[in-house]
Amino acid sequence: MEKRQTIMPDSTAVRVALWRAMHVQVDARPHVLEDEIGLKLVAPDEGWRNRPDMHPQGTAPFRASIVARARFIEDLVAELVNHGVGQYVILGAGLDTFAQRRPEIGSKLRVFEIDKPDTQAWKRQRLIELGLPIPAWLRFVPMDFESGASWWGQLLAAGFDSKRPAIVTSIGVSMYLTHAAIKDTLRQMANLAPSSKFIMTFMLPLDLVDPEDRPGYERSLKGAQASGTPFISFFSPEEMLTLAHEIGFMQVEHLSTASMTPRYFAGRTDGLRPSSGEELLIATT
Repeated sequence: MEKRQTIMPDSTAVRVALWRAMHVQVDARPHVLEDEIGLKLVAPDEGWRNRPDMHPQGTAPFRASIVARARFIEDLVAELVNHGVGQYVILGAGLDTFAQRRPEIGSKLRVFEIDKPDTQAWKRQRLIELGLPIPAWLRFVPMDFESGASWWGQLLAAGFDSKRPAIVTSIGVSMYLTHAAIKDTLRQMANLAPSSKFIMTFMLPLDLVDPEDRPGYERSLKGAQASGTPFISFFSPEEMLTLAHEIGFMQVEHLSTASMTPRYFAGRTDGLRPSSGEELLIATT
């Protein structure tokens, strides 16, 4: 067998993939999202569930948030496909497995995954090694975000049609960007074809996080700082909605993690619920 590349995705992408798998392996049914493909891609050592950041109880709220927002987005994509949206763009795709898990929806779309070249090369190789599909309607768009090149230009070159409506997501990215970079992204997204949607997560200031979630939130802040990728941008929901309105979106909505609890966690007896701290902006052109 050809030796696997030693370059690995960043630790955040790996952690998200493992948490999605843990939800299936540790949490009671019904599962909000069924995804163990990321675990297969990473192929961690046998004792991976003993890692400090994989503690079943300690990470439960974060795990719940990860699967809740992924499920919400996939539900929305399925709904928009039925309303004629034919393009789905995933900014910072990491180890997203929508294309492998949901071909019944993806085959009605043109799906674009934008991420760093090394990450995408590694992911493509692992999919091939595992015999998992790389369908014709999936386009990998390699982009070095630190090079100063235009990701929008790369997306157009990959076949994106700016005149047709699309759904574009940027999940778990904005906290690493400056306010200026976030504004630039919003301005670009506000120019999408009418009836397009842009979904972005944003981090709340610490004082707006639910008190019971603050210890874990503070650990996340310290962990990001220690790893050399500190969180630098925080917004209240009002600030984010105002910004999106001012930039020119026709309609903007804030979706809190708390609002996902009745939608995806109702009736559970294990107390699993998503943590507060990272919220969703849903902006429509």
